[in-house]
Amino acid sequence: MTTANASTPDTKTLSGRSGPRGSLNGWSRRHLAWLGLLPFLAYSTVFLVVPGISVAVSAFHTQSGRFTTTYVVALWHGQFLAANENSIELAVVTALSGGIVGLLAAYCMITLDRPRWLRSFVTTFSGVAANFAGVPLAFAFVATLGTTGAVTKLLANDLGINLDKLGFSLASVTGLSVVYTYFQVPLMVLLVAPAIDGLRSEWREAASNLGASGMRFWRHVGLPILAPSILGAMVLLFASAFAAYATAVALTSGLVTLVPTLIGSYLSGNVIVDPQMGQALGLDMIVILLIAVSAYLPLQRRASRWSR
Repeated sequence: MTTANASTPDTKTLSGRSGPRGSLNGWSRRHLAWLGLLPFLAYSTVFLVVPGISVAVSAFHTQSGRFTTTYVVALWHGQFLAANENSIELAVVTALSGGIVGLLAAYCMITLDRPRWLRSFVTTFSGVAANFAGVPLAFAFVATLGTTGAVTKLLANDLGINLDKLGFSLASVTGLSVVYTYFQVPLMVLLVAPAIDGLRSEWREAASNLGASGMRFWRHVGLPILAPSILGAMVLLFASAFAAYATAVALTSGLVTLVPTLIGSYLSGNVIVDPQMGQALGLDMIVILLIAVSAYLPLQRRASRWSR
């Protein structure tokens, strides 16, 4: 018995769960994981951290290198304050409208069993539509809702609704809100669909067995679970709309003052070129987006609890 026990191999040692070999394997895996992150960390440093620091430093210096707060203080006055107000209003409105419509679309897509191709079609379309922006999107809406657009003529000739007399114009905050909602809805579908899909059928069955109605299930179970994911997705929609540039420039040609369009004007404008003011506006945008990201991270951590 003693000989047999002595000759029996240690299964823990062979499996690598203990001993020098197991420790070495664990050490190697941890360092290989960090090694895999190096390209992403290098990319983030070169294209995000370093430019962000450069923008922050330039915003507080003149072109000759003298320290000044003139440019940052100017952000709270005149057209710069109006640009912040318009950009925030546009981002909030489109985040809410696109978020609500996208949430309903995602819920319908996931809960409907038939037809089976609907989910793949909506997901594919959302992936394409969420990236359809810039000049092509602007041209599509000019051809649809512009002064001589197809829908504009249809409403005027068949229904007697004149959009111009109602004060609607694509070159306005209201018009941009309609255009931005186009890509906010599919983006919301892509962001919130996994969270809705993660709602377990067992939770609904348990609530039903306890006598809860569908309304009570959503009030006490469904919405509290989905709330962090929904709010986090809307925060990302806010950031997406606030930073959008090409669509606004193509539609408004500078008629609507927004932070991204002002940055473009001051850095490469034909009339006014003031790089330092452009850097200050860039710092303004970075601060607002950092606030949005700081609100998104705790929501994402809370939402991830239910996906474990």
